[in-house]
Amino acid sequence: MSTQNDTTGHGPLRGVRILEIGHFVAAPFCCRLLADLGADVIKIEPPGGDPVRGWGEQRDGHSLWWSVHGRNKRSVAVNLKSKDGRQVALDLARSCDVVVENFRPGHLARLGLSDEMLRGENPDRVIAHVSGFGQDGPYRDRPAFGVIGEAIGGMRYLTNHPPGESDLPPVRVGVSIGDSLAGMYAAIGILAALAGRGTEGAAARTIDVALTESVLSLMEGMLPEYSALGQVREPAGSRIKSTAPTSAYPSAEGDWVLIAANSDLLFGRLCELINRPDLLTDPRYATNEARVANVEPLDAAITAWSKVLSTADLLAVLDRAQVPSSKIFTIADCAEDPQYRARGMVREVSDPALGPLLHPGIVPRINEAPGGIRWTGPEIGAHTEEVLTELLGYNNAQLKALRDGGAVA
Repeated sequence: MSTQNDTTGHGPLRGVRILEIGHFVAAPFCCRLLADLGADVIKIEPPGGDPVRGWGEQRDGHSLWWSVHGRNKRSVAVNLKSKDGRQVALDLARSCDVVVENFRPGHLARLGLSDEMLRGENPDRVIAHVSGFGQDGPYRDRPAFGVIGEAIGGMRYLTNHPPGESDLPPVRVGVSIGDSLAGMYAAIGILAALAGRGTEGAAARTIDVALTESVLSLMEGMLPEYSALGQVREPAGSRIKSTAPTSAYPSAEGDWVLIAANSDLLFGRLCELINRPDLLTDPRYATNEARVANVEPLDAAITAWSKVLSTADLLAVLDRAQVPSSKIFTIADCAEDPQYRARGMVREVSDPALGPLLHPGIVPRINEAPGGIRWTGPEIGAHTEEVLTELLGYNNAQLKALRDGGAVA
């Protein structure tokens, strides 16, 4: 792994500089993706640090999540409540190709950091806003985290238990998926804007990503189904309403194994495997539509076969028959998986504060310019002096005055 001083990445975004004025998850996740691909990301943090440093499991006072969430970024501690701190932010913005932020709409403008001020004299500077509901509309000023985006975008309804099976609260995904989706869409928007810079007729590019819209955009055919048919797709548990058989089936040890035989060819292979050729001639299972309508007896037949086999045997016979299948992985399974290891998706890094750690690899994988993990999440303000002196040309006296005045740390 490269040293903390190696600020230029080796991925396809080498030479692109991004200013992150973000906190919590969405904008920082966006910028981590871009930093992984080689961008020089300068993260402005308050002197107390991004609040997400306190999230998740800690060891010796250091966040294990932060090691990944803040990796490949240069941390500059700036007090945006200070006039001098805001000037530092403007100076940094004007040295960057892109500015990414995820405060509530209008917050930065009220601090004197409007799009016009951040863009300065460079109309090509890309500015990306990530917020709960977007920069306009009747909900723009409402607070939101990813979980609110999941609720309003329709995801939380679908991840619930099937109707009538439980009176427990709707189940959530288990990670901040709404925030991460918004961060991914922001990254896509930024890349599109960068690709268009300098082309004829190109103007300023302002990216506006909402958590709610990011989630809703993933809801497949749900909106047209409701529009044309008045149908509201209901939670389906382990199944999916559009195809069968696709579900989780028990092994003899009680593990759950996903089996996705959701085509006529795969269904035929599965019927042979479970020694039920009669299912292939049964009109109840002749087509995918028929199998969906009769999924209960079909799943019962598959379960009768799966529950007498060990997990290892079950997976082995399914693999030999080329029927898509997998045990439901825990993170321990992911960490030891040979496919992840072979492709560098699970890799060991050295964190100065935490020692050897496993990190997820770089996605997307670009073979000719794969990016890399240059350093793990830094300490608060670890790069303040480096960035302000080397990038902005501040001298020692200016830096001392800013520190003494509480503008930077």
